[in-house]
Amino acid sequence: MGKMKFGAFLAPHHPIGEHPMLQLQRDLDLVEQVDRLGLDEFWCGEHHSTGWEVIASPEMFLAAASQRSHRIKLGTGVISLPYHHPFNVAQRIVQLDHMTGGRAIFGSGPGALPSDAYTLGIDPMTQRDRQDEALGVIRRLLNGEDRFDYQSDWFTLQDAKLQLLPLQEDLPFAVASSISPSGMTLAGKHRTGVLSIGSMSTAGLQALPTQWSFAEDSADLHGNKVDRADWRIVMSWHLAETREEARQQAGPGLMRWHNDYTVATLQRPGALAYPTPELAIQEMATGEQSAAVIGTPDDLIQAINRMSEITGGFGTVIGFVHDWANPANTANSWDLFARYVIPEVNGLLDSFRESEAYVQQNRAVFERAGAAVVAKIMENDKAAAAMQEGVTAQAALQSANAPDLSEAAKKQPK
Repeated sequence: MGKMKFGAFLAPHHPIGEHPMLQLQRDLDLVEQVDRLGLDEFWCGEHHSTGWEVIASPEMFLAAASQRSHRIKLGTGVISLPYHHPFNVAQRIVQLDHMTGGRAIFGSGPGALPSDAYTLGIDPMTQRDRQDEALGVIRRLLNGEDRFDYQSDWFTLQDAKLQLLPLQEDLPFAVASSISPSGMTLAGKHRTGVLSIGSMSTAGLQALPTQWSFAEDSADLHGNKVDRADWRIVMSWHLAETREEARQQAGPGLMRWHNDYTVATLQRPGALAYPTPELAIQEMATGEQSAAVIGTPDDLIQAINRMSEITGGFGTVIGFVHDWANPANTANSWDLFARYVIPEVNGLLDSFRESEAYVQQNRAVFERAGAAVVAKIMENDKAAAAMQEGVTAQAALQSANAPDLSEAAKKQPK
């Protein structure tokens, strides 16, 4: 694989209490920032409940984001296919691709929140099969196939064909994957990339070493190929100049996110509230099996390299966007990530270090340059005298080349 790519994933997860309009504006500000910092991808999700996740239409948000960015790819992370007619999804992603200038990535999933499915009257047992079915139909529509009919127990198509195709000749697809094999299996069947979201939990981390094999097995079964370069893994972090600063900045927000969202709202089985930020950090952001990194850029570099070893290799690191710290410290965290983590992981500084070491270790090669300077000085009596008086060689040369202002001053009229 080539160099690692990097992105940001906005669910979003915003604690209740702030003005929703300002939250959305700040999310758009983040797109501007990570685009300016050179990240490759930005993703946002679709949710309809919990109070924490307020983006109902990732396509609408990303269309706005495209007007405030220039080069970053914009992915739906993800559209919950069982909630929509596949024809409408296909049309919206085509429009998004044109509005973004060919920067759209079509990410899909079965739907993550049980409360969303319940509101829409959808049986959770059908969601993954419906994503599979819809994905196949959407692929046919985006490929521009001849008009076709399709009859399902939850949607109907008659003489279906898109009047507008994507701007990109091969618009990239991705499916969400958590702990179960279903996402990876779909990726192999439908020739898509993967967005591994389960990596933010300990159980998800433990499942990662075997996950890619499900995609490969499914691809073989359906006569397809999958590429690890299209595997995106979501990681959580908050960075500061020191570990102590990072923990002070993010600890209370991490505890609130875990206690209020994961434990109280989602009521995730086995999840227990933490009484202090220190304990939350100890349990969630300390050790090799931690679901988050709260520390310095060096800590995150080690975690990414370790993740690459655990998985056997993948293409893109996606940072999970959160409100653990205040906006200023969060912006600084992304800045530190771009300035120090990205170049180190991709070896962008290796040639600089080699050049520095070469010059330091081969001083004898450059002694002739110093001798040439001294020889030039000794050709000039004024410069030689200045050097003998203890003036540096550089100052001596400057003295030799400077006009005699004292003589000029004598000639000035009074």
